[in-house]
Amino acid sequence: MLVWILILVVVVILAVALVAGYNRLVRLRNRVENAWAQVDVQLRRRADLIPNLVETVKGYAAHERETFDEVTQARTAAQQAPGVEERAKAENVLTAALGRLFAVAEAYPQLRATENFQQLQAQLSDTETKIAVSRQVYNDTVLTYSNAIQSVPTNILASLFRFGPKPYFETDEPSREAPKVAF
Repeated sequence: MLVWILILVVVVILAVALVAGYNRLVRLRNRVENAWAQVDVQLRRRADLIPNLVETVKGYAAHERETFDEVTQARTAAQQAPGVEERAKAENVLTAALGRLFAVAEAYPQLRATENFQQLQAQLSDTETKIAVSRQVYNDTVLTYSNAIQSVPTNILASLFRFGPKPYFETDEPSREAPKVAF
């Protein structure tokens, strides 16, 4: 009788540990998905600002058609990218295209002086900061999740219940450089 009670206690302890480990992995996976949703919100906000910015610059630099088309195509590609890795690549292309758009704007002092352009530039700068923070939170959450699915004993549960790795949202090295500000 004592042996059966011991076996029952061990089985109950193992079942509780299994359920607790599984629930922890589910919570971590959901946090990763939530963190990505926060990044996506900020990326969409930036994408919504871009048409207004392009139109504002177009009014002053109509002959820069290639740059405008490049920004528009990069924005479309970023919005249509299906996964985190593809989205990160597309966003890197968009960031580079926006850099070229601002380089065009630099050649037009009267454009830079307009209130509309300044507001759009400030909103875009604020959004870029929010994207960076959201990306950091996402990557930190992915790190925690990755540690959980690779550490013993939760790695056994992760492989048993097919909890796979999540990609980091990384940027290209050139876009990590701080922008140059001249007064």
